Amino acid sequence: MKTLVAFLLGTALVALPSTLFAQEKGGVINVATIGEPPTLDPMSSTADLVGIVTQHIFETLYTFDKSWNVTPLLAESLPEVSDDGKTYTIKLRTGIKFHDNSDMTSEDVVASLNRWMKIASRGKQVAGFIDKITAADPATVTITLKQPYAPLTSLLAFNNSAAIIIPAEKQDEPMKEFIGTGPYMLKERKADQYIQLVRFDGYKSPEGDSNGYGGARHQYLDEIRFVPVPDPNTRVEAAISGQYDYVDSIPVESYDKLKDSTASQPVMLKPFGYPVFVFNTKEGVAGNVEVRKAIRQALSMEDMLAAAFGSKDFYALDGAIYPKSFSWSTDAGVEGAYNVADPEGAAAAAKKAGYNGEPIRILTSRQYEFHYKMAQVAAEYLKLAGFTVDMQVVDWATLTQRRTDPKLWDIYITHSPFLPEPALIGSLSTSSPGWWDTPARKAAVDAFTSEVDPKKRVALWADVQKAVYADAPFMKIGDFNAVSAKSVKLEGVDPAPWPYFWNASIKK
Repeated sequence: MKTLVAFLLGTALVALPSTLFAQEKGGVINVATIGEPPTLDPMSSTADLVGIVTQHIFETLYTFDKSWNVTPLLAESLPEVSDDGKTYTIKLRTGIKFHDNSDMTSEDVVASLNRWMKIASRGKQVAGFIDKITAADPATVTITLKQPYAPLTSLLAFNNSAAIIIPAEKQDEPMKEFIGTGPYMLKERKADQYIQLVRFDGYKSPEGDSNGYGGARHQYLDEIRFVPVPDPNTRVEAAISGQYDYVDSIPVESYDKLKDSTASQPVMLKPFGYPVFVFNTKEGVAGNVEVRKAIRQALSMEDMLAAAFGSKDFYALDGAIYPKSFSWSTDAGVEGAYNVADPEGAAAAAKKAGYNGEPIRILTSRQYEFHYKMAQVAAEYLKLAGFTVDMQVVDWATLTQRRTDPKLWDIYITHSPFLPEPALIGSLSTSSPGWWDTPARKAAVDAFTSEVDPKKRVALWADVQKAVYADAPFMKIGDFNAVSAKSVKLEGVDPAPWPYFWNASIKK
């Protein structure tokens, strides 16, 4: 499956990898994250934080190279696809060991993919298209589809709600033992203190040069420690002082301060992705599509972006889900529905829709400070439109838990990198929090995912975006650039939306 992405994430995965230079082996790095991950089972969560940590422990059959093409990881090669597009034959790499030193076989892959389809939101997205998954021999897996499904390999490659491969006999729900095939294995987790990963000596790296998330995965480091640092200002000061080797998610207004630091340097992804307000379409006041549209009508996306990111160096006003640098970019459905900033008109629309003063429960977190700033601006516009606003500010782990219960919220605020395959967008799945499930969604999304011709898929994606604007399951706020920081002593870490630390080393 070839992706249609015409650009690379900023200069992210384009630069020559630092691993071209000689690197030292040994040492420990400390990585400051935005908080404590809600789980270490990447199948059961779509939180980016979970993927960032667990991609070092667990691996998938495929991953993405620096050009966002699907590339083999635990698979030996890309799948052989039958002429009718319904049968995928996947050859596995041999000699792969799990962290308990057992050998990976097709039996483990079949069991893992079945678990993925049962508990992962993206696995559930695929499940309806799959007839059966079988082990043809110890090193071959066959996936038989009911109909062609173009995004399959991209979904198998994604590290978010990930189709990780774990031992067939360790498929507990919830996961009890964190046994993967990755270059690092879990040694210790102390809640709210650190997650300690150590080198797995039995690791078998893919061959070839390092290439984005694909290719060789070197184990230069002895140990990686992920440390939760929920307060964004604390993360900034820690980066400036060099307290951590890598600091994730720095408020963009700290970019200049970081440039002046002698201990760390800023890392910017441009453009990174988009903030998004997700509606609960299943229950509560936001279950009414006309109320959702009235809320959208009230809001100034421009003011929210300005409050969140300050300088236009860090954001762009854009209602299209993909920016112009993507072949997926389309204006379908956007006109008249984005950045309307009309509280008075929204008040009339809400009244006509039957809104009667019920609280709009907005779920957000200060661990991503830009989420909170956008929520503050949105609340003021909604109040001007006559809405009652109940702002619920919680830590990120709590937010990811609460959003799974449709009784607890009406809007939650999150963000997403621009993904190489639109079908990876979580909100398109009926099982993702928000639970968008209408005839318009089904018609547009099913047509898009069942088409394999790349040119036809671009046109069909425009229909999906039209349906998003017509049903308002979520609101894109705009485009933004992401800033992190890394120590001047840290080598081999190339900018990426989910930073990874195989290939990283410490300059001696």
